[in-house]
Amino acid sequence: MLARILFALLIPVCAGAATPLEAFGRLPSIEFAALSPSGKNLALVQTVDDTHFLAIVSLADEHLTSGIKLGDAKMRAVSWADDDRILLTTASTQMPMGLVGEKVEWRVMQLYDVKRKKLSGLLTNIQGGGITMNVTFGRPQIVRTPSDTTLYLHGLYVDSETKPGLVRVRLDGGTERMIRQGNRDTDYWLLNDNGEIAAEVGYVRSDQRWTIQLFENGHPRQKLSGKAPLDPPEMLGLSPDGRSAVVALTEDEEVHWRYLSLSDGTWGEEIEPKERLTDLLLEQGTQRMIGTANVDDTPKYHFVDPAIQEAWNWVVRSFRGSRVEFESMSSNHSRMLVTVFGPSEGYAYYLADIAEHFTRRVGSVYAAVNEAAEVRKIEYPAKDGLKIPAYLTLPPGRPAKNLPLVAFPHGGPEARDRLEFDWWAQAMAAQGYAVLQPNFRGSSLGSEWVKAGYGEWGKKMQTDISDGVHALAEQGVIDPARVCIVGASYGGYAALAGVTLQSGIYRCAVAVAPVSDPSSMLSWVSRKEGGPGIGLRYWDRFMGAEGAKDKSLEAISPLVHAAQVTVPVLLIHGKDDATVPYDQSTQMVSALKKAGKSVELVPLTHEDHYLSQSGTRLQMLKSSVEFLKKYNPPDG
Repeated sequence: MLARILFALLIPVCAGAATPLEAFGRLPSIEFAALSPSGKNLALVQTVDDTHFLAIVSLADEHLTSGIKLGDAKMRAVSWADDDRILLTTASTQMPMGLVGEKVEWRVMQLYDVKRKKLSGLLTNIQGGGITMNVTFGRPQIVRTPSDTTLYLHGLYVDSETKPGLVRVRLDGGTERMIRQGNRDTDYWLLNDNGEIAAEVGYVRSDQRWTIQLFENGHPRQKLSGKAPLDPPEMLGLSPDGRSAVVALTEDEEVHWRYLSLSDGTWGEEIEPKERLTDLLLEQGTQRMIGTANVDDTPKYHFVDPAIQEAWNWVVRSFRGSRVEFESMSSNHSRMLVTVFGPSEGYAYYLADIAEHFTRRVGSVYAAVNEAAEVRKIEYPAKDGLKIPAYLTLPPGRPAKNLPLVAFPHGGPEARDRLEFDWWAQAMAAQGYAVLQPNFRGSSLGSEWVKAGYGEWGKKMQTDISDGVHALAEQGVIDPARVCIVGASYGGYAALAGVTLQSGIYRCAVAVAPVSDPSSMLSWVSRKEGGPGIGLRYWDRFMGAEGAKDKSLEAISPLVHAAQVTVPVLLIHGKDDATVPYDQSTQMVSALKKAGKSVELVPLTHEDHYLSQSGTRLQMLKSSVEFLKKYNPPDG
């Protein structure tokens, strides 16, 4: 069966027939693809209906060499430990070991042996840590030698409370040992090339103070510290020579990537200060930096090695006019795996062979998508004159005139939309709607843009969206009488706010996993964090509040203003959501029903905040599109 599935995915998709809704609603046909260290094999997760399969493909002959059925596990990551073993990370919101408390997402890592075709759990027999849990956080750190591969994983142990611990896993010997136990304030460990602790990062939430403890020969040597109400330093990896750490350091609310000498604790120069950076690229199997990335509308990658940079430039030229993103690279830098989104390629994985100088299509990310809708980058003025960057996805085969519109604000709110393939926006466009995705103030377009959103939750962040509707109407692109608003997470809040705090703009609203009441949301976050923490302070600064009891929150609460709704509302929420609790939707439904309003609720069983399961994601999409068609017909 796996061979048949793989063969189907390797066949290029032909344009022609209209794309069915199911093509977008299912999880991607191919995802989590990664090249092996040697570059000879490719690991990828394929999804058919609700079932995941791990497939290992020989790139020499494009044949399936190994694989396993993974079922409906919520996949989070796939990477190679070495050429013979693959690390799989899945997620669960079930409380392990009989623990009680607010729902959180737990991550579990498994090891797949390619040659033996065997899947086994990790962190199941840890020695030296007392009571331990088989969950992990952060990225694995790998040390490879000719005789062995060793993993270093961030795990958890339990005494009077749950605390982080660093676990060493020798894959050939099968031993797992806790080599350092952290305390409640420990966040992360950075290791050097030999698997020795180079630095330990901590954050004392009670006094908002961070610490970086440097190590030498396994022993603490020097400690640095500072104050950070919200953004403690983040260890991203090692410098190219391995002598320094690369640290994301927030200074005056600006994030700077700096080198920190591991030998004397001095701060070095800023890395590429003229360009906003989003990703640090690490060498396979080590923590050493090989480059940086700014994944924007046109992704930019800067590699330390000029030969790799030249190779990357050739790859980009090979897909001129398309969006190209780096996914992985073999250890000898002879092959790269990329995703490409463009008018001729669609949205697909490609293999770039640097040595042989050719590119080859691996397969479509969404195999059944026959045609991608056009996405345009636009800009419009907010009422106060601020220029709002946005994206407009247009329905295929229809002129950009007098179209029905879906306003589709992103979540976060400190996130952003890009000029890329968005399955949800594409699905709505395929049904005949224009789709507006605004990067309202507060979106992650740089520190100044983020700060412009502070205190504007439900205010200018909200009107930035409706100002886009007005601008498109004035241009004649859309029909202002045929507009609905759809969003998830913060976007779900914006959808509810659009029909409670505003009126006369939208014919209907679809809110997926929304915040409906800021006050009760902040109370939940505080309980989850065990008191005031980073999460609570993050929400406070966008809401312009001082905790859950701040009376000003009533003015921006859709729940409080439920009686103002004059149009139909649909709420959709996963019951296993550990980011925005399910009762944010049930409370809103109760308030709307009490006020005699038209409201529907679609619960998603066993679904989390991220729509991780194919069946429930499709259920969400079908329910929302049926709702849109009922109250805002695309041809009405």
